[in-house]
Amino acid sequence: MKKLVAWLDRTLYPAFAGNWDDALFRERILARLTREASVLDLGAGAGIVGAMNFKGLAKRVCGIDLDPRVVDNPYLDEGLVSDGDSIPYPDDSFDLVFADNVFEHLEYPEAVLGEINRVLRKGGYMLFKTPNRQHYMPMIARLTPHRFHQFVNRIRGRSEVDTFPTFYRANKASDVHALARKTGFEVAAISLIEGRPEYLRMTPPTYLAGAAYERLVNRFGALARFRILLIAELRKA
Repeated sequence: MKKLVAWLDRTLYPAFAGNWDDALFRERILARLTREASVLDLGAGAGIVGAMNFKGLAKRVCGIDLDPRVVDNPYLDEGLVSDGDSIPYPDDSFDLVFADNVFEHLEYPEAVLGEINRVLRKGGYMLFKTPNRQHYMPMIARLTPHRFHQFVNRIRGRSEVDTFPTFYRANKASDVHALARKTGFEVAAISLIEGRPEYLRMTPPTYLAGAAYERLVNRFGALARFRILLIAELRKA
C-alpha cells in the first residue's frame, strides 16, 4: 500500500515534497521578513514544523501557545505559555506575526486578531495559513467528532497529542475580509491553493479521488473557492 502511494506521489506530483504547504507559507513569510524584524509565532507549539524556523533570520523570534512545550521550542528566542486572545507583550512589539494552521482552532478569532493588531507596529503584517472552510476536508471535519479527527491523523502519521479541536470561524475569504474590517487591518492578499491531496493519501483509491478533485478545482476559476489552502496577508493600517 505504502509503495503504491509513493509511486502515485512520484507519478502525479513529482514537484511536491512533504509539507509542501508549509514550504509555500514559509516563502510568503520570508517575503515580508527583514533582519531587523521582531517576529511572533502565534501557536508555535513544540516546534515540529521545520519550515516555521526563522531563528537567526530576524532580530528576535518569539512564540506563544497553550501547549507548555512552547517554552522549549528550539525555533524561538522566547516561548511563552499563553492564549492568543491575551498576548503577553506590550503594544507595538512586533513587525510580523504569523500563524501556521492555527486559525481553524480559534473559538474567538476577532478577539485574537484584535490582540495581534495591538502588538503589531503600524505597517506590520499578520500572515496566516489555514484550511479553507469550503473545501471537503473542513466540511467533513465539522460533521465528525474529534475522536475521528485523531483517528485520521494517526493514519496520516500525526500524533494524537497534536490534533486539536476545530471551529472554522475565520476560514473563508469573506470571513477574513469581515474580521479585518472589525480589527483594524487591511487585506493585502488572500490566496486559495489546491495541491497534492494530503488528506486522501491514505490509500490508492482515496488518493486518486483527491487527485481528480485537485485537477477539477485548479482547472476552473469558478471553483477556486473550493481549494484547500487559504493564506491571508493582513497589514496594520
